[in-house]
Amino acid sequence: MTAGHAVAPGGRPLLNRRLAEFGTTIFAEMSALAVRTGAINLGQGFPDTDGPEAVREAAVRALRDGRGNQYPPGPGIPELREAVAAHQLRFHGLRYDPDTEVLVTAGATEAIAAALLALVEPGDEVIALEPYYDSYAASIAMAGGTRVPVTLRPDAASGSYRLDLDELRDAVTDRTRLILLNTPHNPTGTVLSRDELTAVAELCVERDLLAVTDEVYEHLVFDGTHLPLAGFPGMRERTVTISSSGKTFSFTGWKVGWVTAAAALVTAVRAAKQYLTYVSAGPFQYAVAEALALPDSYYTELREGLRARRDLLSEGLRQAGFGVFSPAGTYFVTTDIRPLGVTDGVEFCLSLPERAGVVAVPTQVFYDNQAAGAPFVRFAFCKRESVLSDAAARLRKLAHG
Repeated sequence: MTAGHAVAPGGRPLLNRRLAEFGTTIFAEMSALAVRTGAINLGQGFPDTDGPEAVREAAVRALRDGRGNQYPPGPGIPELREAVAAHQLRFHGLRYDPDTEVLVTAGATEAIAAALLALVEPGDEVIALEPYYDSYAASIAMAGGTRVPVTLRPDAASGSYRLDLDELRDAVTDRTRLILLNTPHNPTGTVLSRDELTAVAELCVERDLLAVTDEVYEHLVFDGTHLPLAGFPGMRERTVTISSSGKTFSFTGWKVGWVTAAAALVTAVRAAKQYLTYVSAGPFQYAVAEALALPDSYYTELREGLRARRDLLSEGLRQAGFGVFSPAGTYFVTTDIRPLGVTDGVEFCLSLPERAGVVAVPTQVFYDNQAAGAPFVRFAFCKRESVLSDAAARLRKLAHG
């Protein structure tokens, strides 16, 4: 969870100063802990079952037919770019030209990195909602930007996290380049409301800011509605919208993501992306193109199945003594460990496999102000119900000391 300090023979640090604060990602560390201890891994957010059989077979067909086994086109195969454009129109009413306004990436993580590398100059300020996915901080650093966190704060009365719009406005300075927005939000499960997004859009227009939006959980909304920022007045020409197939179709290992934006923004992002992976996931692109055309019933069943698992794990966590913030979206639930008599999430998570046979992630590693996140821990519920029931039973041991 901390950066290494390896040095070259002459004594100079090997890792450049932009990345010196970053060590091994928390997800790798906690997943390794789960393997080492044999604990149930509710830390890293990956499903324990594969996605639709028809989509897997589409990938096999592409392999056998020789489609995508060599370099695909730099922007992505036409079939997938057309499918992404059709998806944005079908679900969000947003029209994008598949030839000039869609870019396929190696997952959303590469899309975020490429967008920031392309759009941020050294010294530019980037506002991000904290707690934030750990790659945000690293990508901002690699671009030479300065991250400016605006904290989503837990509200015990509503059982959710909320954005302070006054704090967001106050964070904007003459050096602010863009707002990096994640909704539905990992790890808190917050889904920004229409009023909140209207205020964000108005701020971007007023202060001439760009926006990069991470919307990978767009189909995993249980309360409220996901509304893309690009759909708000004045935002289509200044928003880079990012999503991916991993969370929606349960193929996180395929790493197929995409960017939709105005042509000038896509051209800028592609300029950086082409020097990262150039291209990736050739045969899987054909499969994801078919997946995006699945009927509405698929998306409904996905959402309702995860809603049931959210409720199952949340109730188990309450019975174990945690304070639970019920997520409106994503497949993570954030908990408060203070009712259990502890306050340090890192120490708690390191001891949890031995105490209860379960692995979770301390959310304080997603904060600049780690003290603000110290008493909170994230659990993933994108697992089979039998696994979640087992985990809940194990965690109930905590309620009995």
